[in-house]
Amino acid sequence: MRVHGGVPGAARDAAFQIRQQVERGRRLDVALGSAFTGLSQRDRAFAHDLTYGVTRLRGRLDHLIGAHVHKGIDSLLPGVLEVLRLGAYQLLYMGSVPTYAAVSESVDRATSLAGKGAGGLVNAVLRRVGEAGYGEEHFPSFTDDPAGFLSTWGSHPGWMVARWLERWTPAEVRALVESNNRQPSVYLVPLDRTADEARVVLVEAGLHCESVADVDGCLRLNSGTPAEALDVLPCALVQDPAAYLVVRYADVPPGTKVADLCAAPGGKALVAAAGARYTLAADRSERRIRMVRENAKRTQSRIGCVVADAAHPPFVDADVVLVDVPCTGTGTLARHPDARWRLREDSIAELAEVQRRFLDAAASSVAPGGLLVYSTCTLEPEENDETVDAFLATHPEFRSEATEAVQARFIDGRGRLAVLPHQSGFDGSFAARLRRQA
Repeated sequence: MRVHGGVPGAARDAAFQIRQQVERGRRLDVALGSAFTGLSQRDRAFAHDLTYGVTRLRGRLDHLIGAHVHKGIDSLLPGVLEVLRLGAYQLLYMGSVPTYAAVSESVDRATSLAGKGAGGLVNAVLRRVGEAGYGEEHFPSFTDDPAGFLSTWGSHPGWMVARWLERWTPAEVRALVESNNRQPSVYLVPLDRTADEARVVLVEAGLHCESVADVDGCLRLNSGTPAEALDVLPCALVQDPAAYLVVRYADVPPGTKVADLCAAPGGKALVAAAGARYTLAADRSERRIRMVRENAKRTQSRIGCVVADAAHPPFVDADVVLVDVPCTGTGTLARHPDARWRLREDSIAELAEVQRRFLDAAASSVAPGGLLVYSTCTLEPEENDETVDAFLATHPEFRSEATEAVQARFIDGRGRLAVLPHQSGFDGSFAARLRRQA
């Protein structure tokens, strides 16, 4: 077994395979799961930290590496570039990895991939990167070139940064990218008891947690893993406060009939079901509906499940219809760092068209006097306010309706839910309550 700096080669092999798959378009969490077979818990933790770290800071690493590659990083073979990213991250951000181990392993891998010349290049570049460091002085000036700074040091695609700079100040966009580059917290939502009661149970089991300010019913897990917490509290969900706030904002009246048209993996439907008379969860994917069923069984929730396309709802006259539409997910880039590199700017318009179609279809399923709740986990106005405004312009039977069910700081000037990562510390989410006139 190869060992560099106390880390078996299997962990670094897995990290390299995962990153290659991600660069080819595979989702990071999926690639991670497929590469973990046979690895020890220690190796899994190392590979997880390394691959998520490189993916978050890919733009920053590329800028630092490129400063020491004469012809630029575009001249490098993809595999060699990936070796440099992994090596640079270990050098700069993983203090537990000795410099010699990060460099030596990277040189060995590059040599096996592309020969001694590649090994020599990797050796020289990594040593220069390590000596130079990663201070802000190595990047475009934040004051003079905020877009350049935020796309390199901030490690986000240039088109995304440019869009955000049109809406927010450079300081606000910097806070947003910094939030996206942090490891997100793990949150629990107990379904069968209050948050205070759940906290007592977790603490007695040796798992420490704390309440979440302004979000009653949510707990932040400070120790242990989500799996350990769910073993102790099987009737609980791992759910970010931004998603939980969507259901709180929906303000589902007790004893009503609720339908969730895009339900998988089921978190919002299960929270809504706690007070509803009947809840139906629909999703077009049979595999994803099985996830809803499994979560409902684990949490002992009474919920009906059906495979159905949201463009053709399988019911009418629901009291509350939730439409958590497919979106670009730019509010969840901390939790899904690979998404920022997969997204294309034209995906926003493409998904906005799908969202409008789903919202139009959902309208016919709402009973007179009932409520239609539209939600996303994106920050982009075309998918949020503009989609809702377009719907209201063509559906005069619906009216926007505010609520006081969540704290005022999460409600915008139009009475809509607007959770922003750089202001809340949570994921991002948006929702609008649309009441059908009786």
